[in-house]
Amino acid sequence: CSPFAYRKKWDLFVVSPSDDAYYRWLFVIALAVLYNWFLVVARACFDELQVSNYICWLVLDYLSDALYITDTCVRLRTGFLEQGLLVKDHAKLRDSYIRTLQFKLDLLSILPTDLGYISTGIHTPQLRFNRLLRFPRMFEFFDRTETRTNYPNIFRICNLVLYILVIIHWNACIYYAISKSLGFGSDTWVFPNISKPGHSTLTQSYVYCLYWSTLTLTTIGEMPAPVRDEEYVFVVFDFLVGVLIFATIVGNVGSMIANMNATRAEFQARIDAIKHYMHFRKVSRELETRVIKWFDYLWTNKKAVDEQEVLKNLPNKLRAEIAINVHLETLKKVRIFQDCEAGLLVELVLKLRPQVFSPGDYICRKGDIGKEMYIIKEGKLAVVADDGVTQYALLTAGSCFGEISILNIKGSKMGNRRTANIRSLGYSDLFCLSKDDLMEAVTEYPDAKTVLEERGREILMKEGLLDENAQSGGLQKEDTEEKVERLESSLDTLQTRFARLLNEYTHTQQRLKQRVTLLERLLNQTDCCAETNVNDMDEGAGTVTENDSGSVTHTDGSPRRL
Repeated sequence: CSPFAYRKKWDLFVVSPSDDAYYRWLFVIALAVLYNWFLVVARACFDELQVSNYICWLVLDYLSDALYITDTCVRLRTGFLEQGLLVKDHAKLRDSYIRTLQFKLDLLSILPTDLGYISTGIHTPQLRFNRLLRFPRMFEFFDRTETRTNYPNIFRICNLVLYILVIIHWNACIYYAISKSLGFGSDTWVFPNISKPGHSTLTQSYVYCLYWSTLTLTTIGEMPAPVRDEEYVFVVFDFLVGVLIFATIVGNVGSMIANMNATRAEFQARIDAIKHYMHFRKVSRELETRVIKWFDYLWTNKKAVDEQEVLKNLPNKLRAEIAINVHLETLKKVRIFQDCEAGLLVELVLKLRPQVFSPGDYICRKGDIGKEMYIIKEGKLAVVADDGVTQYALLTAGSCFGEISILNIKGSKMGNRRTANIRSLGYSDLFCLSKDDLMEAVTEYPDAKTVLEERGREILMKEGLLDENAQSGGLQKEDTEEKVERLESSLDTLQTRFARLLNEYTHTQQRLKQRVTLLERLLNQTDCCAETNVNDMDEGAGTVTENDSGSVTHTDGSPRRL
């Protein structure tokens, strides 16, 4: 490709925060941040660690710098959602990123402070402490991982342990640096003399400092008392940090354990309520044992979750997609639903309800009115005689039964009654579709209803269970039922329109009342103003008197001739 083509691709390049590639990039940046958090601090305090492998450190340092610079470029091209759409305008992305605090931290983290090596030498990794400021990217990776993982509580615990290890590691390094500044072995509190056996190697020194830091921050061990003022200040600060760590651990771990046990606690509460009820009603011991075993099976096989309760917070579209992904293939195995409209199948999968039956439970008995159809997900069911022992057939996963009885097909010799006894051999996991849910779904698909009934008649004819005379006689009744349904639908429509008109009338009446009230208020204000003017005129006019000369004198003293 030509350079122009590459330039065009780069101009169109925008990273979506929801892509897996962006998440993997965050993982790489998080590793670079953790490298700086652990090793840059350790190298600044433990000289032997820095001097012995300085070439390796230079390579890793500048590799992390390259990742930081690349990450800044990626952030400049990372899109964000505005009104539900991914913004791809480069100028808007750049301006949005520059206004954030993260940009300022990212800019500080890539400043070439290690140019100071020219004057101080390469064994001063303290110059690279600004690389620690890229921590928001690591936190972002942790947040996204917590959202993506299937074990969020375990991840939260691991995340908390990581933060504690970082604090203990930094505290150990600072303790070693203070001891080096005050002099190794200068008193009982500082690090022992490194010339003594057991403290001469790098590993021994770090392990001792880590041990000291752990005991100090957790306040569970006896350590030498400080001697100097600066030692006292450092120990007091350590104790305060230790108290905060302890409070954080207790609070977070307690919250995590409570979250992990929330489902179990809720399930146990349901069991306790059932036990209390059975004891209050003096249920037989055998039945009580069956109920407890049924609950144990639900919990052991992770079937205690209420699917409707879990999915209720999802929008209808996502809930439908999950139901399609889980149930659609199972529903297509039912004979009457094969080749049905996709929209009807979507409506039906949303109405499937899981049910679990215990060993020996009857799912249905011969002669019962059929109100549900069943699809076997797991387990084995037997078609048995009235004695409950003789088996005629075995139903396994993927089989279904009861679909004909819920259609209420005219001319069926059995009507809508069950034709066999079906019993669970062990614990069976079934999907149930009620007749009411089916009728509600096919109301919006009248053609599909006709197809389903026709397919049901074909199945009954093959099995010799369709009465042709009864079928033709029932057509008139069926037409009447359809007319009633249409009338009910029209009535619902009229009621909806009437409610809408009534609502509009109410709002119009309220607006008219408000306008009348406003006009009355204005009229009252006008009357008040008029009365005020008249009173002023009356007060201004003087009283008239007549004197001896026949002239009229007003109260203002001006004589006038009558």
